[in-house]
Amino acid sequence: MAGHYELKVTTPTDVEAAALGEAALGARLAACFQISGPISSTYRWRGEVEQSTEWLLTLKTAADCLNAAMDLVRSLHSYELPEIIALPIEAGSPDYLDWITAETRPG
Repeated sequence: MAGHYELKVTTPTDVEAAALGEAALGARLAACFQISGPISSTYRWRGEVEQSTEWLLTLKTAADCLNAAMDLVRSLHSYELPEIIALPIEAGSPDYLDWITAETRPG
């Protein structure tokens, strides 16, 4: 499975987003992370329309780290059903993509 991904995760706080990002970075399952927010989210949950303020965590990872990164996020996330979406990076600077690969390898 070659390639690279952006992993998108919403969290209830910037503190949780940072903790998840640091955990993925520390485990070398992501080369970097970014936190955006606050964002306004509207969604259906258990038959009701809900609104909340959330933070968006974006992790950059290599394809062979993707499943482990998703498992790590899922295990540490406070939500019962966290949003964890992987988007393939179709193209990018070769040097940057090589850097993602290098930073997701054991030290």
